[in-house]
Amino acid sequence: MLHSKEREDSYLQKGLRKQLVQILRDKKINDQQVLTDERVLAAIEAVPRHYFLDPAFERQAYENRAFPITAGQTISHPYTVAYQTQLLEIKKFDKVLEIGTGSAYQACVLAEMGVTLYTIERQRELFDYVEKFFFMKKYFNIKRFYGDGFEGLPTFAPFDKIIITCGAPFIPPKLIQQLKPGGIMVIPVGDDGKQKMLRITKDATGNIHEEETGDFSFVPMLEGKNKK
Repeated sequence: MLHSKEREDSYLQKGLRKQLVQILRDKKINDQQVLTDERVLAAIEAVPRHYFLDPAFERQAYENRAFPITAGQTISHPYTVAYQTQLLEIKKFDKVLEIGTGSAYQACVLAEMGVTLYTIERQRELFDYVEKFFFMKKYFNIKRFYGDGFEGLPTFAPFDKIIITCGAPFIPPKLIQQLKPGGIMVIPVGDDGKQKMLRITKDATGNIHEEETGDFSFVPMLEGKNKK
């Protein structure tokens, strides 16, 4: 990834993005359309994914596939980004906590939908790398933090929505505490690169309800901060 210099978003790239969105819109499981929130698809179409990858991969950026990025992390499949975002049932001006900034692609998709986003990254190398990313200037509604995702951001809680973009070994209790009554958390839970995507809702009395929504594969969610 080369983030410091501004890059072009050409007609070709915009066309490839439209094609990607159509592929996502047409995706079905058991004859049922999966991605039905047009606001999510509009955000995917608005955010130039090739900005988040090395220029050598500008065409491949609009394939529905993950790519390795720095610090041993990945940028998720566009389908996964869209799916997690749809599960959140985003409303404009929602206060959202993201665990795992990564490349900041998911963060920008959420910001494009008008939320106020608080995002945590534990990898110092990746946190510093995104600091140089020219595209982040567009989104004043993204607030970035270097820290331990298991701890969340209690100073800024509660949150309307919480999204975890790495495979958690369990549901972090501190994140549940930071979820507002009526809020939604989307989290992949499991080990060995295989997780169940859970949508967790907290009702008005503070009770928690879990819903399994599918199988996914993420890099692991790790405790603490990596200072390298």
